[in-house]
Amino acid sequence: MEKILETAYAKINLGLDVLGKRPDGYHEVRMVMQSIGLSDAVELEESEVLVVETDNGGLAGGPGNLAWKAATLLAERCGKIPNVHIRLKKKIFLAAGLAGGSSDAAAVLRGLNRLWQLGLQVTELETLAAELGSDIPFCIAGGTALAEGRGELLRKLPEAPSLTLVLAKPKLEVSTGWVYGNFRQEQVAQRPDIDGIIKALEQGAVAPLLASCGNVLESVTIPAYPVIAQIKERMLAAGSEYALMSGSGPTVFAVAKDEKESKQILAALTDLDLETAVTTTVKKERI
Repeated sequence: MEKILETAYAKINLGLDVLGKRPDGYHEVRMVMQSIGLSDAVELEESEVLVVETDNGGLAGGPGNLAWKAATLLAERCGKIPNVHIRLKKKIFLAAGLAGGSSDAAAVLRGLNRLWQLGLQVTELETLAAELGSDIPFCIAGGTALAEGRGELLRKLPEAPSLTLVLAKPKLEVSTGWVYGNFRQEQVAQRPDIDGIIKALEQGAVAPLLASCGNVLESVTIPAYPVIAQIKERMLAAGSEYALMSGSGPTVFAVAKDEKESKQILAALTDLDLETAVTTTVKKERI
């Protein structure tokens, strides 16, 4: 029996700006999103019924899982019965601001496109993905992209320079809905320069890129969870050139010059109760 293997890459936000509230209740965003090497392995093969199996006890595999929803949606649209066994081998931290669930769902859409020989193009998969969640369209191909609207309007950008990243997530879960619901423009002290990020990517320049980064959602999440600020401070004191919360949090990523500096950063965090990983930026999927 054929088995399809897909890699579901996590993402970080190099820049995340919120422009305002939309009539549909979502927020209008302008973000630069970046795939990173921390990833889940997704296996798919034909089965008698739809099954989503995970190796993480904190993540249910039933109908509430985005991978299940992705399989169901694609089957409905393509006249298929979703008799497939999906195995999620988790490495991406849960509820972390790294799009772990979204990336798994995107991997399921890509994998079933192959398994069922549907021949759908990237743009068709992205359109379907937008019905499931705002980050999922980006996760179809990943890489480096500008995301606008509620996150579903994508423009591919030049690949980011290779960066070594240290990730740290405190043992807490942050509701994305709660963060956006409590966002207030007047509380934002510093906004990212999204156009500056794009220009730096076009030039392949790391220093201007980092100088333009930022995340307005820190204005909500950090006051509620001060440990995030503590993590950032420790990372910077250990030598990192830049540290930022990803998405709605609580994961923080730090840019390290090399392996030695990444170890210094990790050492500075050892007394905090964290999930950590060292990874790099990655390029987009070739679909």
